[in-house]
Amino acid sequence: MFDSVEAVREALAGEGYIADERLATTVFLQTRLDKPLLVEGPAGVGKTELAKALAAATGRRLLRLQCYEGQDETKALYEWDYGKQLLYTQILREKIGQIVSDAVDLEEAVDRIGAQESVFFSDRFLAPRPLLEAVRSPEPVVLLIDEIDRADEALEAVLLELLGEYQVSVPEIGTFVAEHAPYVILTSNNTRDLAAALKRRCLHLFLDYPAAERELEIVRSKNTGLTDALAAQLVDIVRGLRELELRKAPSISETIDWARTLAVLGVDELSARVLSDTVSVVVKYDKDVRKSLEALPRLVDPNATVPDRHPHPHDHDHGHGHDHDHGHDHDHGDDGRAARAAKDQPGRFTDGYYGTPKKTEQKSATATLGRRRAL
Repeated sequence: MFDSVEAVREALAGEGYIADERLATTVFLQTRLDKPLLVEGPAGVGKTELAKALAAATGRRLLRLQCYEGQDETKALYEWDYGKQLLYTQILREKIGQIVSDAVDLEEAVDRIGAQESVFFSDRFLAPRPLLEAVRSPEPVVLLIDEIDRADEALEAVLLELLGEYQVSVPEIGTFVAEHAPYVILTSNNTRDLAAALKRRCLHLFLDYPAAERELEIVRSKNTGLTDALAAQLVDIVRGLRELELRKAPSISETIDWARTLAVLGVDELSARVLSDTVSVVVKYDKDVRKSLEALPRLVDPNATVPDRHPHPHDHDHGHGHDHDHGHDHDHGDDGRAARAAKDQPGRFTDGYYGTPKKTEQKSATATLGRRRAL
């Protein structure tokens, strides 16, 4: 248990995790109040790494439950080892025969076998999953329930007993209560709202992208090989990319990867060209890449001028009866929205367009239907 908030910061820093005052205070309260901690925020801001660093700093074993859509409680709590049960049934077949050998009828035989059910639904055949394992662990652990927002709401209901009382009930055996309360950290990327009952049982922390100074401190702490001056410039560029409203903003871990990439290439000056060649390290979608390539020259040098990608005029006539689209986006300053809006007119997809019925066919069909109704 930590003695102070500053002790939390120092312990996490010793594991390479740079925590600010608010984060360290929340972790300190978690360890003192024995309450689960729900950490929400965008992907890549250090939510999962917090659990790893806390486990390393406290010397506790880390147990991780990675959530996903369609996950059921058997993958989170426990399940019965049916293979082992079947094996024991085969081995004990002779003994089972002795038990029912003198049974008067089938009903009595079934009753005798049923009386032995507890043998096969006992601790011997119980296969614990992360939640039950955290409760039954003889030593203190850190339990990470990662990306809880990806799981179905049913799993949230299963978690309530654990989060509220640090216990798990197994109907066939009984209730397991934790000897040592685990440090439980739940993470969420905010892809959906979590239940109020779950949030009520947890301390809450929203972890956002850090300030420039703290992000630079994080990059420096990872020994990327990039000089401090270039690292500071790179952090400013990444923060500029995050303001472009990309589909996926660059994360802190991707900033670190970019710094390592540039160090491996031996870069001693950040130019628009070298950043453009390596921007895919932090930007993962094609449209985001195009936006980033357009913005990088200005992010490197605010006074830079970017040549027009389409120097030729677009109002000339090619002599065709169709729009001249050569398979690339025509940027007119508004991402082509005005051009698309002009084409989106009522009736665009009528009169035989792409297989839709023609007006004459519709009229004929309507008249035929009217005659049938009259008959």
